[in-house]
Amino acid sequence: MARVLTPRAEDFPRWYQELLAKAEVADNGPVRGTMVIRPAGYAIWERMQAEMDARIKAAGAQNAYFPLFIPESYLRREAEHVEGFAPELAVVTHGGGKPLAEPLVVRPTSETVIGEYLAKWISSYRDLPLLLNQWANVVRWELRPRLLLRTTEFLWQEGHTAHATEEDAGRYARRILHDLYEDFMRSVLAMPVVAGRKTDRERFAGATSTYTLEGMMGDGKALQMGTSHELGQNFAKAFDIVFTGQDGRQEHAWTTSWGSTTRMLGGLIMCHGDDAGLRVPPRAAATQALVAVVKVAEGVPQAAARLRDELTAAGVRAALDDRVDTPFGRRAVDAELKGFPVRVEVGPRDLAAGNVVLVRRFDGAKTPVPLNTVAETVVQTLARDQQALYDEALARREANTVEVRTADDAVAAAIEGRWARVPWSALGPEGEAKANAEGVTVRCLVRPDGTVPGSEDEPGIVAIVARAY
Repeated sequence: MARVLTPRAEDFPRWYQELLAKAEVADNGPVRGTMVIRPAGYAIWERMQAEMDARIKAAGAQNAYFPLFIPESYLRREAEHVEGFAPELAVVTHGGGKPLAEPLVVRPTSETVIGEYLAKWISSYRDLPLLLNQWANVVRWELRPRLLLRTTEFLWQEGHTAHATEEDAGRYARRILHDLYEDFMRSVLAMPVVAGRKTDRERFAGATSTYTLEGMMGDGKALQMGTSHELGQNFAKAFDIVFTGQDGRQEHAWTTSWGSTTRMLGGLIMCHGDDAGLRVPPRAAATQALVAVVKVAEGVPQAAARLRDELTAAGVRAALDDRVDTPFGRRAVDAELKGFPVRVEVGPRDLAAGNVVLVRRFDGAKTPVPLNTVAETVVQTLARDQQALYDEALARREANTVEVRTADDAVAAAIEGRWARVPWSALGPEGEAKANAEGVTVRCLVRPDGTVPGSEDEPGIVAIVARAY
């Protein structure tokens, strides 16, 4: 059989682009850097949204919505913030056929506009903490766009909170990092992300601390999967977010922001995909089990429909493929490309023997399964393969991570497509700048035990160094 995709080992970027197209995940939009997310891709994003939204609400945040257009003057109130985003801004200067009195920035992030409203809504310590989230689109003018990974417009969630104390804000930012993002990425996306602290050079513009989750892709590069920021009182002072404390004195609030994007969909593809297509972790899959009619014969379509219903009743997200006017081989290739975790093939010969064939997308294994145990077997298989994908990704990361002692060795390892762990004391800001000149970055700082340091000045901390998307 002719190959469907360019092998990853031969040309990873081409494999990724071909997979997005042939698996009908996404396409380029009409404006450079924009994208169209097709139904197959958007269905996975909807699963991600549902899982994330439940965790956001469990953390006490409520969903809201804020405007797409932000007065340019809002961004200028926080100097570091506007300086950090200036190269990426899209600005509207005309509306209704006339010049605008004040230019409008198309939302790159919402700290400024939400800060304006936090100031209106908060007056007392009783109003705190105020925990908000919005699902929205944002625009950042990318110079080198890549579908799902870096696009001019993308989808995301962004959380914004205000607190009475620095300690409470810090606890909440870390809670989001671990209980929301890390748990979701590990347990749903089956990605063994590293949680760490960004260096001062890499921290979010206007933040006092930035925490990150970094995943290793199939080619050894890193991908930032989500971030959580402590903003100190920077935005509170810029937007006059003040409250009256229990002692009757006015104080500025302490704020946080945090976000994750459709980049996670690209990360899932590059972490788990193989030369046959997507491999979607069962918990992230919109369709976990595809029941496919192999050939029309007496009783086959009816048996397939019953199996679909039995799987649905067992809590499996199941779909029926009875498109017998399309050759079965083509449908099987399409199912592999789209990464359905399990395929249940129903054909006349197997059905006559009281069986169906269960095909696992994880490793391609095909197993005859008695009709009366299909639902139970599928449920067990989905759980096993969710863990198997995680274990495989973890083993790949460990095999491609090296311990080094010098900045030069860290850069050399990154250029070779590996991650390097190097003492931060041996790298430091000067070594980080030299690494950046070689296209290598410090992805995050961690303690030797893997926990997140309180600052980059902690003794003994380790830098994770890699090339990144």
